[in-house]
Amino acid sequence: MKALKSVIFAISALVFSAVVALLLLPGLMLPRQRFQQLAAFWCHGLIVLLRLCCGLRWKLVGGAHLPAGRSIIAAKHQSAWDTLIFHVLLRDPVYVLKRELLAIPLMGWYLRKAGNIAIDRSAGSRALRMMQRAVDQALAEDSTIIIFPEGTRTAPGAPPSYQPGIAALYQHTEAPVVPVALNSGLFWKRAGLPARPGIITIEILPPMPRGLKRSEFLSELESRIEEATSRLCNQHPSDLETSPTKPHELDRAEGHP
Repeated sequence: MKALKSVIFAISALVFSAVVALLLLPGLMLPRQRFQQLAAFWCHGLIVLLRLCCGLRWKLVGGAHLPAGRSIIAAKHQSAWDTLIFHVLLRDPVYVLKRELLAIPLMGWYLRKAGNIAIDRSAGSRALRMMQRAVDQALAEDSTIIIFPEGTRTAPGAPPSYQPGIAALYQHTEAPVVPVALNSGLFWKRAGLPARPGIITIEILPPMPRGLKRSEFLSELESRIEEATSRLCNQHPSDLETSPTKPHELDRAEGHP
């Protein structure tokens, strides 16, 4: 039954995304921040489909630490869900992503129009300088930068590998860096479709202190995110299952718009 629900979600998401992709074409003429509202509609729709088709809900912890613009979110990355949720939580999220995504038909146009920052991982220090300039521009527009410090999705319990790019941004800009932990990988693995119903928890941690050396910052960031992620992934099974709460009640969890 779970596999069937996942297939139903996949088909529904594909149809929904195809329709939205076509409807977004005229949106390419809109100002960037207006286009972001259309992108948020798509992300909201997919999260609703996850709830309806798969019984997959979510809750927010630490919403008081969620910044409003001009900040950098350094988030754990375990599943495709992580790329959707920040359009639900934030007004203008701008993602740091790999350049290859821009080659996807239509999607690449939309990612670029939304102001996302594409990085050529093979370009070394030149890519870092380009990222810094693009981040400066996005922050000047009061956007929130979303970066996954590991650079790719990692399964729950897998050894972390934090990349130095986030530390360079920490030293380059005065914007607060806010760590985020989550346990989405328990429900939606790195490869494949959502596999189980339940409640994803996303936890916003306090901002990182200023004045740390680059190595100190990276070590402290990894420690905070990994400790919180481990705690979330090792919750009691009853805390991860869908509760008999009334429909939509979980969607009004702390900090949810």
